[in-house]
Amino acid sequence: MFTPKYPPQDTAPPAVSTAPAPVPDAQVAHAPAPAPIAPASNRPTVQLTPGSALALAAGGGAVVLVVGAVLVSLLLAVAITGMSVAVVAVVLRSLLKDLDKHR
Repeated sequence: MFTPKYPPQDTAPPAVSTAPAPVPDAQVAHAPAPAPIAPASNRPTVQLTPGSALALAAGGGAVVLVVGAVLVSLLLAVAITGMSVAVVAVVLRSLLKDLDKHR
């Protein structure tokens, strides 16, 4: 399960180089080396059509709205809980003050 999977070995025979005869340095025109060619990828490419791009944008907007609504409701719940705790604290303080006066 956790052992690495290696790609299969190349089965093509090694390329035989047919190099031309060496030329003295005075006659060699220094040409830039050719750029390496990127290997073709086997993965499929994703192409967005206008309809799928619109659906993707609408889905992203819906996710933003839902996450925003959840965060606002959580903030509102914290605010309501804080206010109710403050009211209970004021009522308890008032009751304790009245108890101390009647003794």
